[in-house]
Amino acid sequence: MLFRSLTRFGLAAALAVSAASAALAQDPDRIFDKSTVWRPLTPNDKLVVYGIDDPAVTGVACWYTQPEKGGIKGTLGLAEDVSDISLACRQTGPVQFRQNNLKQGEVVFSERRSLIFKSMQIVRGCDAARNTLIYMVYSDKVIQGSPKNSTSAVPLAPWGTEPAAKCSDFVK
Repeated sequence: MLFRSLTRFGLAAALAVSAASAALAQDPDRIFDKSTVWRPLTPNDKLVVYGIDDPAVTGVACWYTQPEKGGIKGTLGLAEDVSDISLACRQTGPVQFRQNNLKQGEVVFSERRSLIFKSMQIVRGCDAARNTLIYMVYSDKVIQGSPKNSTSAVPLAPWGTEPAAKCSDFVK
């Protein structure tokens, strides 16, 4: 009986993790890049601009710029990219929340920045007093974090005839 309960719990946990991963699994749109270091025989180091839509909030998009290493290590996926990532988020249409109970600091997007130890995350919060969504990008490492981060704010405004949504109605 205990084994069956644990099996059901494990299955439920796996489904929850897979649903959360699916929300974070969106591929960012590569907008453009600019070479920063020329390399004669291998790909250059670049700054690359990506765009993503918030998976839980329609009408809000974010763009981030991150450095990508070229060279042999970069080509093989072995280079550890630096943590200098900038972020800008904007309201792009009427804002609609796709779910209730959004959490403060909830991950909107995440990706690896090195083979094993480093990742980049974009998280969202709600400033209820100002009816503004706040997005922050940062990188973290297993052993030590990174203080480098960037923040962007999206004040929720009416769009056409649609009244402004209130983020405090959807955050726990």
